[in-house]
Amino acid sequence: MERIVGTCPACGAQMAVKRLQCPECGTSIEGNFDLGRLYRLTPEQMQFIELFLQCEGKLNKVQKILNVSYPTAKARLLDALRAMGYEVKKEPAVLRRRRKATPTP
Repeated sequence: MERIVGTCPACGAQMAVKRLQCPECGTSIEGNFDLGRLYRLTPEQMQFIELFLQCEGKLNKVQKILNVSYPTAKARLLDALRAMGYEVKKEPAVLRRRRKATPTP
């Protein structure tokens, strides 16, 4: 079975499911079904979240497996949370420093 694509490849809008069907008996249900927040993630973000869950939510384990800094792992987690539509209140210090270092035109 193919993985569901959560965002439109043409315009980036959220996709909707119109029909569900049982592969065993053929029963189907039609309507407008939300895919949920996880389908808003890119494949890379989904892989990160799966790894995060496998590591029982411990970013220090994630950073070691991915061989990245803790702030990078934290930034990836916050990016995934934003993509899922959650409000992220505090930006990691490493991202604030990068923005200050980048001159704005």
